Amino acid sequence: MTKRTIAVLVTAAMTSIAIVAGLGPFQTNAENSQQNGLKAISDFNSIEDKAARSKAIFEEASRVLTHPRCINCHPATRRPTQGDDMHPHVPLMIAADSSLGPAGLVCSTCHGPENRSVVGSRLKSIPGNAHWSLAPASMAWQGLTVGEICQQVKDPGRNGNRSHADLVRHMGTDHLVGWAWHPGSGRAPPPGSQQEFAALISAWIDLGAECPG
Repeated sequence: MTKRTIAVLVTAAMTSIAIVAGLGPFQTNAENSQQNGLKAISDFNSIEDKAARSKAIFEEASRVLTHPRCINCHPATRRPTQGDDMHPHVPLMIAADSSLGPAGLVCSTCHGPENRSVVGSRLKSIPGNAHWSLAPASMAWQGLTVGEICQQVKDPGRNGNRSHADLVRHMGTDHLVGWAWHPGSGRAPPPGSQQEFAALISAWIDLGAECPG
């Protein structure tokens, strides 16, 4: 068997393994992980215009903000969605003026302080956090453009009266925000990590907190 034949067989085997693993041809686990990560701040250094760089960094951070793990709890109405496909919450929830759920069926009725496994159900787990709740109505993001979300995020009148410094702390240390990267069985986390996400938000602010058009 020639070296060329061996090389062809090895390549074919690697391709088959990758396809079975759901990675696609010639795509390694490392490459797949990189695609699911967030860009580093240094990746934007080639953008010389400060405002343009700020906008580009927020666009990258928006991959987290517009991910189902975030959007489900920032619904356009007071009706949360769930799952990676963002289907209506089951059972139907209408939170009205509260972020903790309707009277008689508050969020904590089902959602405990931690994720809880579910056996014998299509649901693999019920998400949980000590502060589980909907985002305030002023922070509804579903249906908005990235630029509109950006304007909302930096507006103290619509972001919980948070300053820029507060935003960085909230994004980087809030336990409920951090839950998104540890969502329990059956749910995909957003790209990157909470620390990487907060670093992007901090860099976006340092460059003027410019919003995409």
